[in-house]
Amino acid sequence: MAQRTRNPGSEWLTLCAPDPVQVHRTWAAGELASLPSGRLWLAVEADIRPTVAAMQRIGPDRLGPVLVYPSTDRAWWLVPPGAEEALDDLSRLTVHPERWPLRCPPAERYIDGYGWLEKPDGSGKLTSPTVLGAAFGPGGGLRLPAGAFC
Repeated sequence: MAQRTRNPGSEWLTLCAPDPVQVHRTWAAGELASLPSGRLWLAVEADIRPTVAAMQRIGPDRLGPVLVYPSTDRAWWLVPPGAEEALDDLSRLTVHPERWPLRCPPAERYIDGYGWLEKPDGSGKLTSPTVLGAAFGPGGGLRLPAGAFC
């Protein structure tokens, strides 16, 4: 029997789950898994339209995973733990705390309308909170702070 190869982005997502095998079972059943934030990333929530505009300003080389649920106009950016300070002044963004459950599909497909606009690739790459804040901040991210590209 041929063994099925798992997606590296999905494998990376399961690293934050208490029971990665259960996450894969949940996804195999066609359901969303609930992954707790904090260990590898925090979830930053925003509306979809400004998210898409911010993604274009940030550019593909600096984007980490971005989950969307168009039915509710919601998007979730995955950023490094500790990002709260860099983003706490931006009312358009909500930084969810550690252990907040992100309901998500595997990296390679949509489930119940949820899907990855920018897929996790397995590398652990996340969006810098400084770059994200500049893209959502006053002026629409036209001027990124010095060092934002480091």
